[in-house]
Amino acid sequence: MSAEPSLSCEELLTTTRSVRYGLDLDRAVDPALVEDCLRTALQAPNGHNRQNWRWILLTDPRVRADVAEVYRAAFHDRNAAGLDRAAELPEAARSVLTAARALADRLHRVPVLVIPCIEVPGGRLPAGNQAGLWGSLLPAAWSYALAARSRGLVTAWTAVHLDREQEVADLLGLPPTVRQGALLPTAHPLRDTFRPGPRLPLEQVLHHNGWQHTRPT
Repeated sequence: MSAEPSLSCEELLTTTRSVRYGLDLDRAVDPALVEDCLRTALQAPNGHNRQNWRWILLTDPRVRADVAEVYRAAFHDRNAAGLDRAAELPEAARSVLTAARALADRLHRVPVLVIPCIEVPGGRLPAGNQAGLWGSLLPAAWSYALAARSRGLVTAWTAVHLDREQEVADLLGLPPTVRQGALLPTAHPLRDTFRPGPRLPLEQVLHHNGWQHTRPT
């Protein structure tokens, strides 16, 4: 498997998936490679170029295990009802839930966990629409996922642990002014190729010149 697969821009954008089953849990990931991906991610846009993002890189097995334990508790709290009636769910929903559970059960074995964070004055999230705040972090987090894919790694985007954000903050010694935005398990893949994911057609989600206006004929 090539360390840096040759991908066109289109391939990179359409085949960077949240990988839950296909993570190689037995192959180490060089932290320097992850840091290279993060350097690329730091070119993402952010409000007023404040660059108030912060990145937590977890490689210590004990720390990863502690975070994974909190994650699993949050996952089961959030999905208890669905897990109890998984057999009754539609196939697509059941597949997603099963894959998410597999990730939760094995999270402690993923070689690297990356937690993108943002410094917030006073640590209090603003009232109302928070797009302006998270727009200064989440584009960089996705850039990290793309950079990882371009270098032969895969990630999974999840934020389940944020249901117990303070517990993770306490484990990692985060100051109260730092808020977490996601969790990106990172590993080498078990397979070489990925396909675009199932998405609704553009025509079903596109509006022209206002909510009531559909594509002109």
